[in-house]
Amino acid sequence: MRLLDKYILGKLLTTFFFVVVVLVLVICVIDFTEKNDDFIKHDLGVGKILFEYYLNLFPYYANLLSPITVFIATVLVTSRLAARTEIVAILASGVSFKRFLLPYVMGGTIIGLVIFGTVGWVIPIANKTRVAFERKYIKNPYRFQGRNVHIKIGPKSYAYLESYDNVNNVGYRFALETIEGTLLKRRMTAEVINWDSTKRAWHLTPQLVRTFKGDRETLLTIPARDTTLNLYPKDFASTFKLSETLTNPELNRYIQEKIDRGASDTDIYLVEKYERMAYPFAILILTVIGVIMSARKSRAGVGGQIALGFVLAFVFIIFVIMSRNLALVGEMSPALAPWVPSAVFTVIGAVLYRYVPR
Repeated sequence: MRLLDKYILGKLLTTFFFVVVVLVLVICVIDFTEKNDDFIKHDLGVGKILFEYYLNLFPYYANLLSPITVFIATVLVTSRLAARTEIVAILASGVSFKRFLLPYVMGGTIIGLVIFGTVGWVIPIANKTRVAFERKYIKNPYRFQGRNVHIKIGPKSYAYLESYDNVNNVGYRFALETIEGTLLKRRMTAEVINWDSTKRAWHLTPQLVRTFKGDRETLLTIPARDTTLNLYPKDFASTFKLSETLTNPELNRYIQEKIDRGASDTDIYLVEKYERMAYPFAILILTVIGVIMSARKSRAGVGGQIALGFVLAFVFIIFVIMSRNLALVGEMSPALAPWVPSAVFTVIGAVLYRYVPR
């Protein structure tokens, strides 16, 4: 690395850190004003609010805003260089514009790799504490509202519950069916199924077992008993922001479990998985676009270039939200949707590189 590369890279990374801290602190202040009544209602101390909530909220917003913050940081650094005619001197010395981009690409890559590591392993751990805090003190108590629930709990086994009380972990009108192909082979029913946390097993009231073999049906009554099933109270627990609390290995296991059970709500977790992969690439693209947009000295000054940077960054966020919603409603593949904003802005970057004068 040349001295110039180190200078630009250092400026980019320090400015990025400064922008992240300023923006996230502003958001945290706004968030505090909105939630202060909840804090007062539960008589929460300053230490609990800061260390359980805001300390874990900071990295969440730092990651969420990273495309915006890296773009703004790039525009700030480059526009200052352009305003002081430093870029003109650099290019006049024989350095090509592609070579001038190198420290920015390195900076974007470093930030992208850090974001990839933190969003996959560090931030989900922080989110576990934050989301638990929100569920307990900010959100209303969760009540499972599902009716006539069917869950696949084995290759040929399906559990059915007419209703479930997640407060007391009690299910009503329980049935366990064994189906081979399209044929029902066995059906066991119980009026009540209750979770015993000490035994980590389900307690079933007397059961009626119906076994089908050809045209013959046999009936068997079984007294109340405890049994284990591939069914747990967590299957009926709140999924509020659950995808944000799962590390990459946990997310992959959860998605596979959902697929094995034939669940219909896997898209939200698949989108989360692929968004984590696409974010670092988006950061790199926005870094390059930021350089292209601000490398030329503007009559509007640094303020005008920063304003344009904000506009483009928020357009990117709009693309992210739109593609995510399309994936969640089934209009777009969850694997494709997170890459659409990056693909669109890659094309925009190529056009800008070709036609914006420098």
